[in-house]
Amino acid sequence: MSTQVPEAVEEESATETASAGKQKRDAKKRERAERVQEQREAEAAEKARSADDTFHLKVFRYDPEVPEKQEPRFDDFHVPYKQGMTVLDALMWARDHYDSSLTFRHSCRQAICGSDALFVNGSQRLGCKTQLSDLSEPIRVEPLPHADVVKDLVVDMEHFYDQMESVEPYFQTNSLPDGELDEQRQTRENREKVKMSTRCIWCSACMSSCNIAAGDNEYLGPAAINKAYRFAMDEREGEDMKQRRLEILEQEHGVWRCQTQFSCTEVCPKDIPLTEHIQELKREAIKNNLKFW
Repeated sequence: MSTQVPEAVEEESATETASAGKQKRDAKKRERAERVQEQREAEAAEKARSADDTFHLKVFRYDPEVPEKQEPRFDDFHVPYKQGMTVLDALMWARDHYDSSLTFRHSCRQAICGSDALFVNGSQRLGCKTQLSDLSEPIRVEPLPHADVVKDLVVDMEHFYDQMESVEPYFQTNSLPDGELDEQRQTRENREKVKMSTRCIWCSACMSSCNIAAGDNEYLGPAAINKAYRFAMDEREGEDMKQRRLEILEQEHGVWRCQTQFSCTEVCPKDIPLTEHIQELKREAIKNNLKFW
């Protein structure tokens, strides 16, 4: 026996649906308008700066090979304003016009290489991605904390690279397609699952921000664990390889050392949900040790 819905009820439901849709569209329009207004205000504020204005930088200096520079200090640089100038741009200008011995790493200048990670105004940032106009002066530029300083803003990255290599950050599988030219296929769902983890640029900002890594030199750290996540969660790797990765991560200085402070997630320049990935690997480790009879 079928039940008919009165026409009045159908019309009322359709009206409510249309009203809800209109409210969502109006909300999106308001959001777009607000973003445009904020952008215009920021551009206006930047243009209002005089061409004679300068940015005041206080840059950490240290050179173990020069006796009079072995004591750490801060040097002041006043860099002429230029629209769109980043911290890296300012450092390069200071080096080219004031002190050619000023030392720092940089390469692509497009937030891809990860070589110019710095400690700017108390936070880990990429120099090439950080706009001077977004910072309060004086702009304090220091090397990444919790790492040995080689010279000025350059830190020793060897330990970080060792931790990254310890999780075997490369694809491994026991089963290959039958055809020589066949692809190793991956579902869209699985690709979406690991997509964010593939964005890591090995800048070590997350490692530098982690209090656990600062106190435990053997802790794998968020970057290495994220790299292990990228492969452990890839469906194209075999179960035996996933088991091997989990054994690496289950060690005393692996995922269980993370105390979910989210500091790594907050400073990641590529917006990778590092803490979430670590917690998911903890769940996988627990399931891996469960036995059913």
